[in-house]
Amino acid sequence: MNLKFLGAARQVTGSCYYLEAGGLNLLVDCGMFQEREFRKRNWEPSPVPPRAIDFVLLTHSHLDHAGLIPKLVKEGFSGPVLTTAPSGELYKIVLLDSARIQEEDAAYKKKRHLREGRKGPYPEVPLYTVADAEKSFPLLSVVGYESPLQLNERVSVIYHDAGHILGAAMVEIHVRENGATKKIVFSGDIGQWDKPLVEDPSVFKDVDYLIMESTYGNRNHEHPEDVEKMLCEVINETISAGGNIVIPTFAIERAQELMFHLSRLVRENKIPFIKIFLDSPMAVDVTDVFRRYRDYLDEETLGMFADGEPPFRFPGLKLVRTREESKAINQVKESCIIMAGSGMCTGGRIKHHLVQNISRPQSTILFVGFQAYGTLGRIILNGAEQVRIHGHMHNVRAQIEQIQGFSAHADKDALLRWLGYLKSAPQQLFLTHGEEAAALALADTIFEKFNWKAEVPAYLDEFVLGVEEQTSPESGGPSKP
Repeated sequence: MNLKFLGAARQVTGSCYYLEAGGLNLLVDCGMFQEREFRKRNWEPSPVPPRAIDFVLLTHSHLDHAGLIPKLVKEGFSGPVLTTAPSGELYKIVLLDSARIQEEDAAYKKKRHLREGRKGPYPEVPLYTVADAEKSFPLLSVVGYESPLQLNERVSVIYHDAGHILGAAMVEIHVRENGATKKIVFSGDIGQWDKPLVEDPSVFKDVDYLIMESTYGNRNHEHPEDVEKMLCEVINETISAGGNIVIPTFAIERAQELMFHLSRLVRENKIPFIKIFLDSPMAVDVTDVFRRYRDYLDEETLGMFADGEPPFRFPGLKLVRTREESKAINQVKESCIIMAGSGMCTGGRIKHHLVQNISRPQSTILFVGFQAYGTLGRIILNGAEQVRIHGHMHNVRAQIEQIQGFSAHADKDALLRWLGYLKSAPQQLFLTHGEEAAALALADTIFEKFNWKAEVPAYLDEFVLGVEEQTSPESGGPSKP
C-alpha cells in the first residue's frame, strides 16, 4: 500500500491524499489551496493521473477538501465521488458558488489589469467554470454513516460522523492483503464535543494507519459556554460605540451556528433589537439544507425546532441573496450585524463590507473561524495597519476581535482526547491539515503523552505503509517531526 500527500501537508488547505491499495487507486478529498503563497498549485496539473483514479472519497464539502474536484473531472476523472447525502447537497451549492467566483474574479482581474497595463500573477481565465462544476454532479454517490460499502473484493469503506459540519465524515478503509486486513482511517476535520447543531465526533478503538488533522494542534479554544457571552459583549460594546459588527463567515456551519447563538441572545433580550444580515446567497442555501436534513442535527437544535423557536428564523434577521439587497446594507444608518463570506476574507461580499467598515474606529471586525496563513483575514488579525482590498489600500482603524470557540475544529485537548480512545498505537500516524508549527507541536505532545511517534509529511511526500522511513521530494531527506 502506498500513500502520497498531495495537500494539507504542513499547511491547512488543499486536503488531498492518494492511496494505492487492494488493486484500487483512491483519492481522499481533492481540496483547493487557499493560502496565498500556495494558490498557484491550484493551476498545476493533478500530481496523479486523473483517469487512473477509481474513487474519490470526499470527507465533506468545504472548499479546502472539495474545491478542485471540478478541475479533476475536467482533466479526465470519471469515477464515483462517495459522500454523505447532506455533503452531496452542500457540494453542489459550494462548488457552483466557487465556479461563479472563479468566473467573476477572472473577468475582474482582466479588466483591472488591462486598465493598469499589466499582467496578473495568475491566468486571466477561471480555474473552472459553472459548466465544469455541473459536470461533476452526476459523479456524486451517496454513502450513509456506519454503512460498509465494498469497493472491490479486497477494499471496503465505512463513513463515520466527524462532528465537524453537517454531513462531514471520517473515512475508514479496510484493505485485505496477503491474508490480513488492515484498517486505514482518515480523520477528515475532527469536530468539537458538545457543540450545537451537529453530533459529537466518532471515535475509534483500533487503527493500523491513521491520517489525522492538526489545525489547532498547539492551542485550545475558549470554553464553549463562554462563546455566547463573548459574542454578547462584542455586540453590545460595538453598538454602544455606534458601529457595525462585521463577521467574516463561512457559509457552512459557522453561519448557522452564529444564527443559533444570535437567536438565543435576541429572544433572551441580551442584545438590543438591531438588524442582523446574513449577506451570503450560499449561506442562505446551506441553511435550507440544514432544515431538510434534521436527522443529522443534535438534540439541542431539534428541541429548538420542536419548541417553535427555530435557530434560523428570529426577529431582526434578514437573509440577503441579491446584490441590490447587499448594497442596500451600506445605507443602514444605525448599528447592525453583518455576516458575509468568505470566512477568510479571500473573496466574496465580505470585502465590500470591510471597505465600508475597516477604517471606522466605532466598528468591529469579529473573526469566528480559522484564518489560514497568507489570507486577508490572517493579515488583519495579525495587526496590519493597512490592507489591500480590491486593489486599494485601507487603514485598519476598526476594532479587531476573535472568538476561537466557534471553531468547527477540535482544539489541542480535544484532539488528544479523540486520539486517547485508541487502545494501542497505530502502526503509523500522520499529522496533516495544520500549519507546520501546529503539526510539529502536536507530534511532540503525542510523544510526551502516549509515547507514540507521529510523522508530519511535507507536500508530495510518499510512504509505503508499513515502512516508516521515506524520502521527501522537497527536502531530499527523511521527513520527520
